Amino acid sequence: MWVYEKKLEFPVKIKNTDPALAKTILSQFGGPDGELAASLRYLSQKFTMVTPQAAAVLNDIATEELAHLEMIGSIVMQLSQDADVDAIKKAGFDSYYVDHGTAIYPASAAGVPFSAAYLQSKGDPITDLYEDMAAEQKARSTYDYILSLTDDPDVIAPIKFLRAREIVHFQRFGECLDFVTDYLSENKVFAMPKTDCMNNFKKSL
Repeated sequence: MWVYEKKLEFPVKIKNTDPALAKTILSQFGGPDGELAASLRYLSQKFTMVTPQAAAVLNDIATEELAHLEMIGSIVMQLSQDADVDAIKKAGFDSYYVDHGTAIYPASAAGVPFSAAYLQSKGDPITDLYEDMAAEQKARSTYDYILSLTDDPDVIAPIKFLRAREIVHFQRFGECLDFVTDYLSENKVFAMPKTDCMNNFKKSL
């Protein structure tokens, strides 16, 4: 069960309209390395984690990624909602505008709609945690690229916050990988077929 607190994890108060930047940042809403993909990835993978601690970490981080999704939606909305048609056309935001106006829709900066193909849930805890660590680094890289495209302090502050959280998530997944690897080693399950492996995991919890 989640409890929703009616405030953003970090404040978003953008004064200047910039539809071109909005189009770019939208990728962190519904793009291949965005917050929606991260949250769905971790919520899906938690069910086959082999220790309660690992499942809890995935659930916690997935929940925070939903909060980050809300932040990104707020950033994109504030950057685009007051833009006039000329500014939208000049920014190359017009093709998106025709389909969605300035509403928030999960898509990449290139306009590709969100796809579950962006994420994997493999059922192997080691494989999944390595993917999760890579996902956090890809998101961090995307935030680095976004920061290189703007000098607006109202945008920079929340983006820097989000970037810092990706680094923390990477570290937490690394810790998970350590204790999941220890658990697997202690229970000598590496050589077992995967179906037997998962059955034995469940019996031992």
